[in-house]
Amino acid sequence: MEEKKQIGFFERYLTVWVIICIVAGIGLGSQLYDQIQGLSEMSLYGVNIPVAILIWLMIYPMMVQIDFSAIKDAGQQFKGLSLTFVANWLVKPFSMAFFAWLFFDNLYSAWLSPEQAQEYIAGAILLGAAPCTAMVFVWSYLSDGDANYTLVQVAVNDLILLIAFVPIVGFLLGVTNIEIPYDTLVTSVVVFVVIPLVAGFITNRLLIKSKGETWFKEVFLAKLKPVSIVALLSTLVLLFAFQGKTILENPFNILLIAIPLALQTYFIFFITWFGGKKCLKLNYKITAPSAMIGASNFFELAVAVAIALFGLNSGAALATVVGVLIEVPIMLHLVSMAKKWQYRSEKK
Repeated sequence: MEEKKQIGFFERYLTVWVIICIVAGIGLGSQLYDQIQGLSEMSLYGVNIPVAILIWLMIYPMMVQIDFSAIKDAGQQFKGLSLTFVANWLVKPFSMAFFAWLFFDNLYSAWLSPEQAQEYIAGAILLGAAPCTAMVFVWSYLSDGDANYTLVQVAVNDLILLIAFVPIVGFLLGVTNIEIPYDTLVTSVVVFVVIPLVAGFITNRLLIKSKGETWFKEVFLAKLKPVSIVALLSTLVLLFAFQGKTILENPFNILLIAIPLALQTYFIFFITWFGGKKCLKLNYKITAPSAMIGASNFFELAVAVAIALFGLNSGAALATVVGVLIEVPIMLHLVSMAKKWQYRSEKK
């Protein structure tokens, strides 16, 4: 019988640490505004360098654990990849547009001007058309998903993203001359996927060859495990610090934006999860990353495009930033929910 993975003290109270980091980030952003702005402007091809380093540190420990010889077998999970494609590209952009229209144009009409509503809708659409590329490795890891399948899934998603993002956004926004910052898109894929993948492969091969597989799993991976969690929490502090002043100045509007974005996240997760488990009869380790990739967003791209199209201080940019702010707490809740469902199904 396979030994059940034990959750350590630090991981068990991860939600508490997340709340502490959110509060700390907002406090730093409001008190050290000039210094934090300096960090926020450190970017290369639209990708913030400090955030990129922290996300890289989150992803690298997962890449190291991938059994690269088994990737060819993960690629045979055609049903899982089909589920991801349908949820990410045939459902998510359009359900996001619907939720945005319903709330911003209708339910919130008493609080928002038509101009604000349209900009918030645009920001939501940009998030909906950009399913996750990097952070899904973190969510898959925390939920005990199949790391090899997750890698194949992300690779396929990135290829579709290059082709589908522009026409979907153009159709939903009704804009014909969209200028997408492809330098940001390509840089993000290289930094968040290619580099940690190559580094993980080299580390995996060299250490197993020199130290043996037992040492690699029991010693090296055990020491590396906390790196992802610490990097995740540090990223939270930084992201909330970047937007600390904005959050304190616009608390009500941020709440209004957060509600439809949160509903969209849960909606995509649930339809993908139950589609995988009930309709396609996929196992847990394939269903979990399939549901996680659609629920989370490629926020680096969405934020960059919102700024390029509508400006740094626009409602569209604010909506994409709110997407970043709510994503981590919600995804941690979904990870916890998925693991509880897994445990209950194993007990039957």
